[in-house]
Amino acid sequence: MVTLSGAGLVLRPLGRKDKDEWNALRWENRDWLAPWESQDPRGPENLPTFHEYVRAQAKAAREQSSFAWVITEGGPILGHITLSHISWGATRSGTIGYWVSHHRAGEGITPRAVAVVTDFAFGDLGLHRVEINIRPENSASLRVVEKLGFREEGVRERYIFIDGDWRDHRSFALVAEETTSLVDQLWPA
Repeated sequence: MVTLSGAGLVLRPLGRKDKDEWNALRWENRDWLAPWESQDPRGPENLPTFHEYVRAQAKAAREQSSFAWVITEGGPILGHITLSHISWGATRSGTIGYWVSHHRAGEGITPRAVAVVTDFAFGDLGLHRVEINIRPENSASLRVVEKLGFREEGVRERYIFIDGDWRDHRSFALVAEETTSLVDQLWPA
């Protein structure tokens, strides 16, 4: 299990002990997240239980196919971030997804978390490419990629099932040669 820190944040794996706090935070943010969060098109009955999700994330991290962390400042959970769809071999790439509580939105938590995960992807993992896919109307997430210097690559039509339909996403990416440490660049110690 990998814990990351930087830019005033601690990103740690979700654990069984987090169930009550996680469920309360998710419930408080259900309306906030609904327009942006992916769903299983077969319906909510196909979602894993909390413990199944924790186990699946731990297994994926061991296999280095996906990493998931809760976002904290060393205390309560503020949100969640993933580095998923990791591909090795000739592509060496991954995709970042995230959310932060509506109580803390606009405080710069998300760009800091994305910077920490991007640095981990390029540094520790040795990935070559990181991408982020954002619904065109999600202005807050568009500000995140702009702040961090991700370049736009185009639109993926009907890409992810969200809020009851297949939604278009704008695709943004960085490759390792385009940056040094985002944390050091934007939040020097």
